[in-house]
Amino acid sequence: MEFSTNLILLITFEHSSVSIEDDEDMTIGCIVQARMGSTRLPGKVLMEVIEGKPVLYYVINQLKYCKSFEKLIIATTTLPEDDKIVQFCTDNNVNYFRGDSKNVLERHYRCAEKFSLSTIIRMPSDKPLLDPEVVDKVVETFNTNYYDYVTNFLPPTFPSGTEVEVVSFGSLKKSWEKAILPSEKEHVTEYIYNHRDDFRIFNVVNSENLSNFRWAVDRIEDLRLVREIVSRIHKSPILIKDILELFKNEPSLVEINKQVDGNESNAKSEKEDK
Repeated sequence: MEFSTNLILLITFEHSSVSIEDDEDMTIGCIVQARMGSTRLPGKVLMEVIEGKPVLYYVINQLKYCKSFEKLIIATTTLPEDDKIVQFCTDNNVNYFRGDSKNVLERHYRCAEKFSLSTIIRMPSDKPLLDPEVVDKVVETFNTNYYDYVTNFLPPTFPSGTEVEVVSFGSLKKSWEKAILPSEKEHVTEYIYNHRDDFRIFNVVNSENLSNFRWAVDRIEDLRLVREIVSRIHKSPILIKDILELFKNEPSLVEINKQVDGNESNAKSEKEDK
């Protein structure tokens, strides 16, 4: 079976009431959301993948190959359990920010404010095999057009674990000021999805729908798959095409986490909203 990772672009929504910041003094930063208190796999961000290197190490390492941003910040919480994440950042000379444990939207807003970011790449820490080429492509799309928010999963056509979100500071601030629902505060960009007529939104779409593949880490089965991938692909960064080639040669690998429901978190948030 042949797979393609060529990119095509598709506009999904295009409305706006958010002003576009001037191009001058643009600072693009990547905020990686991380905490120890995951309900589905507690402590997953610091769980070992191979050779003593945790999930968070691989997230940061993959992002180092991006050419599209200037600052990388780990946004964790003020809870004592997340002191371990702060220590990891200190040991590895990585910027960090500590904020609210429940209002993740506010944590991102305050982090972006502190580090003077005009454009924010949002990256959860459960994507140790994110593709830096896809990140750069989404950021390039944002930079060369007048959009408030650009992603690649509305709808998804990339593998789970390679999602990217890019949002302007102005749009993040507007979301922070107006968000009411628990899901809008927990999922950072949920307010934008719920008010699409108020923002210029663009979706980057892959030339082939690969959304049936999954290497995000939500459950222990996901981590087992990532371990298998990393132990077999001896290069850095690891790209989508590398993993697809591996799956073509060893198709049984995709069975490792086949039963994991990647929508558990969204279902929980919808229940809280009600």
